[in-house]
Amino acid sequence: MVARLEPEQRRSRQEAARLAVEQQGQLLPQEEIIARYVQGTTVAELGRLCGVRPSTVRRRIPDDLIRSRGRAPQFPARSRRVLVEGEVRRRYAAGESAYALAREFGVSAHTIRTRIPDADWRTRTPGKAPVPPPRSARPRTGGVRMVLALSDEEILARYRAGQSATAIGRAAGVDCRTILRRIPEAERRDHLQARRLNRPALDVGADTIRALRGRGMSWEAIAAETGLSVKTVRARA
Repeated sequence: MVARLEPEQRRSRQEAARLAVEQQGQLLPQEEIIARYVQGTTVAELGRLCGVRPSTVRRRIPDDLIRSRGRAPQFPARSRRVLVEGEVRRRYAAGESAYALAREFGVSAHTIRTRIPDADWRTRTPGKAPVPPPRSARPRTGGVRMVLALSDEEILARYRAGQSATAIGRAAGVDCRTILRRIPEAERRDHLQARRLNRPALDVGADTIRALRGRGMSWEAIAAETGLSVKTVRARA
């Protein structure tokens, strides 16, 4: 038999979790927590030590012992020298920069700037880009043409026979653009002509495809037999 709780005995998951935390917090050693907190241990460290949240530890410490602690650590103030305007002007006139004086006196460069009259202030001159030395004039010679494994006549003959520039370049061991530069512009095929030449439309009608299909061949086998793609075979059937 399954025992069912009464409605007043049922608890939500959030309430059950809260009660579990409270019960766990009641088992914490309160005297030890207070002693460690007074010695300097933080609430977060005590929570990690006891395996509970810092808020649970905080409820075990009396309010009169809680001391406010800033999140950011307190650093000692940066020691600054007394800013003597006469010394700043004298050293600036001697050639020291405002940034060097600011670092030494512990102030900003703007503060140093306010201590120096406008007439004595040095403006930074924009640096000019170094002029590169003139190149030695060399007599221009004709470019050296690459020697290919195929002559220009053989490349043109293969191109006219229907081979693509990529196939010829693969045979010659060079890029297709190198092959195209060896072919006259009047002989070059445009994209549509190259597409028709490289992928000719085979004369395979619907009757041939249906006959092969009637023999029990699959679409892939018919495509391999006719040299067409599976999509083209399905469309023509």
